[in-house]
Amino acid sequence: MSIKQGIAIWQVDAFTDGPFTGNPAAVCILNDYPSDKWMQNVASEMNLSETAFVVPLH
Repeated sequence: MSIKQGIAIWQVDAFTDGPFTGNPAAVCILNDYPSDKWMQNVASEMNLSETAFVVPLH
């Protein structure tokens, strides 16, 4: 997978119903799954091991 422009990554508070509580997690919505290494690099950059990568079902 080649990324030519920026991607959107949301940081959410999981397991809570209020802001600034719960567990932080990153969510990245993509068109296709990238390589494992790329996903690991994104998670490392976000400094969150709880990073989810979501792609639509085709």
